[in-house]
Amino acid sequence: MNEPADLTPAPAEGEPIASAPSTRSRSTLLKRLADVVCLPASRVNGFERAMTADLLVEMLREASPEDRAKVARRLANLAEIPGGLSRLLLRDDFPVARALLEHSTTLGDADLIDCVLTTTLEHRRMIALRRGISEVVVDALVMLGEDQVIEALLRNDLARMGHDAIETIVATTRDNPRLGPLLLKRSELKPSHAYVMFWWSDADCRRLILQRFAVSREVLQEAVSDVFGMAAEEGWQDPLTRKALQFIERRQRNRLAIAKSPYDSLDEAIAAAASGINRELAEEISYLSGVKPMTGAKIFTDPGGEPLAILCKATGLPRAALRALWRGLRRPETDTTGAMAPALERVLTTFDMIAVDRAQTVLRYWNWSLSSALTPALLKAIRDGDHEGMDEYSIPQRTAMLALSRDLAR
Repeated sequence: MNEPADLTPAPAEGEPIASAPSTRSRSTLLKRLADVVCLPASRVNGFERAMTADLLVEMLREASPEDRAKVARRLANLAEIPGGLSRLLLRDDFPVARALLEHSTTLGDADLIDCVLTTTLEHRRMIALRRGISEVVVDALVMLGEDQVIEALLRNDLARMGHDAIETIVATTRDNPRLGPLLLKRSELKPSHAYVMFWWSDADCRRLILQRFAVSREVLQEAVSDVFGMAAEEGWQDPLTRKALQFIERRQRNRLAIAKSPYDSLDEAIAAAASGINRELAEEISYLSGVKPMTGAKIFTDPGGEPLAILCKATGLPRAALRALWRGLRRPETDTTGAMAPALERVLTTFDMIAVDRAQTVLRYWNWSLSSALTPALLKAIRDGDHEGMDEYSIPQRTAMLALSRDLAR
């Protein structure tokens, strides 16, 4: 016959305890309470589960890290963890919270965001690795600007990234180039992001951007071919239509600028540039090429040189014109051994690899985003470093803020 269970009553609160509670009894009690919380609905009702969870929360506050970790592992596979219990464990030290962050599939966005905002880098990195984390959780992670967390997010193919998160990460790549190749693999990245990221990317990333995002405008040109005639009949009165059609049309060189230029053609201006480029000549070449002087300045001062290849290819200039610009900018054409300088060789390769129509797409996007979007308010925001109100601006305006903020601050 079994002996009756020992039901000796526990001392009342405040009553002296004969001896400290044994580790074994505490661990066992914690395990039993966790077991009750984990019982199916057919065995325990909601009120009983909530009451048990409340008791468990109170015990866990003073339990050892080992005991808290055991409870977290026990609850990690539970279909529904009581809110107060999950919140307590998620805010705990990383070794305790890890089991829930790594294995629990039922944590809500509110719990995860609370964990993001109140815990450590290790917690956030583990959240970034979770399968299928939502856009709002990703936004909370990206907002803190931690490179290790952003890298984990970019490696997580199942993380859902919205436009704002991608745009923030694009800006982050300016100071952390290691993130660039990872971001370029994301399907959420759009041309508007990639084209601005181009300006501070290394040579390998620039090549990938041109290969992936330098798209043809053939479909657009076919779709709106009759609109050009309509706009001409109206005298190009609608500035919005005119700006959009300028982006789409096939012709790149500016015929009106050529009529006013001291040079008979863009080719002649490029030939003159071979002996040296000053600001006036750079602006003239920009106008003749169909871009604004600010866009031209960005192209001519780019240290990598690939934008020069885009400019020449988009305007139908030959390879010799690219070399003439290179020489006019006083950039080295040969190395110490007399062979072609690696930078020039890379730029010429860029010229060879990209088609005219695709180069025009890149050049026109730069011109659209780096010049036409620069309103006085935007210029002031760039100079002041005001990125708080980014949502007030359009995509090309935000692009300009990212690409030009440091140039204008000089």
